[in-house]
Amino acid sequence: MTHLIGTYECKADAKGRLMFSSALKKQLLPVVSDGFVIKRAVFQSCLELYPMQEWNLMMERINKLNRFVKKNNDFIRRFTAGVKVVELDVSGRLLIPKDLCQFAGIEKQVVLSSAVNIIEIWDKGRYEKAIDDAAVDFAELAEEVMGNTDVDELS
Repeated sequence: MTHLIGTYECKADAKGRLMFSSALKKQLLPVVSDGFVIKRAVFQSCLELYPMQEWNLMMERINKLNRFVKKNNDFIRRFTAGVKVVELDVSGRLLIPKDLCQFAGIEKQVVLSSAVNIIEIWDKGRYEKAIDDAAVDFAELAEEVMGNTDVDELS
């Protein structure tokens, strides 16, 4: 499993290409040759970039869902809507498809934020607003999610 660290700012060019920072490329070096999957996030108006190995693990979980249960089928359809396979080019740039740029509101200033095993790709303004909005409730959320739990429960 990949464990990514850091938040990085970059710029998108007119074609939707992002230049990854050298620090992020270094972390991704073991998985870059396998490619990535990019998709719409479930809870936010940002994108999620999965290293192919992580995407395959997610698909194994999803493949266990019973497709003859309507809510499972609906979930699979929505979760995979707009999914694309992408790769870093020889210059270390990632091309974000136009439809996904529109979904995330990505124009110029972009934030790449590690989220354990994936990278969230945000329009900088939307990212800052999401962080500011979440700051008010973060202490309570941290206590609810991480507090009063046995370490074994988290694995």
